[in-house]
Amino acid sequence: MRALRIAATGMAAQQMRVETISNNLANMNTTGYNARRAEFADLHYQQVARAGTINATDGTVLPTGVQLGLGVRPASITVHLEQGALEATGADLDLAIEGNGYLEVTLPSGESAYTRDGSLKRSPDGVIVTSDGYPVAPEIVIPADARSISINAAGEVYAYFADNAVGQLIGQFSLAGFTNSKGLEALGSNLFAETEASGPPNVSTPGEDGLGTLRQGYLEESSVDAVREVTELIEAQRGYEMNAKVISAADQMLAATTQVR
Repeated sequence: MRALRIAATGMAAQQMRVETISNNLANMNTTGYNARRAEFADLHYQQVARAGTINATDGTVLPTGVQLGLGVRPASITVHLEQGALEATGADLDLAIEGNGYLEVTLPSGESAYTRDGSLKRSPDGVIVTSDGYPVAPEIVIPADARSISINAAGEVYAYFADNAVGQLIGQFSLAGFTNSKGLEALGSNLFAETEASGPPNVSTPGEDGLGTLRQGYLEESSVDAVREVTELIEAQRGYEMNAKVISAADQMLAATTQVR
């Protein structure tokens, strides 16, 4: 009874779809989060009678054959890269990326990671870091006596001091772009890592080489569409229920065979 196994793969697929949707809804308020979509493909087929073979009885060629599908399998969970809405915060170290690109940060291991979460902070040493304390690359240190800072669209950081009305350039942010941003590995905490699929990073000045620009005092909101997610959740639930009915029907058919006298 292949229907039992086929329906089981369908239920597992719909369960994965629900898990993906639940993760999207859980991250509705996560800065810079992009929604994920579960994608599926059919499993291999059992060739009972291959199309194009010769019928032994009269020599005619079978036009279609008999191919029995054996279910569904997960193909990928793809990130839908969409620009989220910009929320004004007014904070000096809040940065939103308008367009493509990621901020590069340095992990404790010395490796690089990438993020679109621009809710930056100032460490006790004056270094600009992420909310988890990872320094942004290239490292920028804010002087202890700086009264305020200003960041322009090109990522240049100016510090203002009490005895001087003219800002002093103390560093410049850069952005990293990838040939295939969907191939980045999600590490959690809004961080991504380079992979063979993403290709090496192209680090450049904001506004150049196809990269976006920076906007100080703003944060990029999540791009999750709650209405769409709930709609897909209902579809996944209905799909799960229909596959469960197939299992129930197959079970009743097997029970009927055991009752044959």
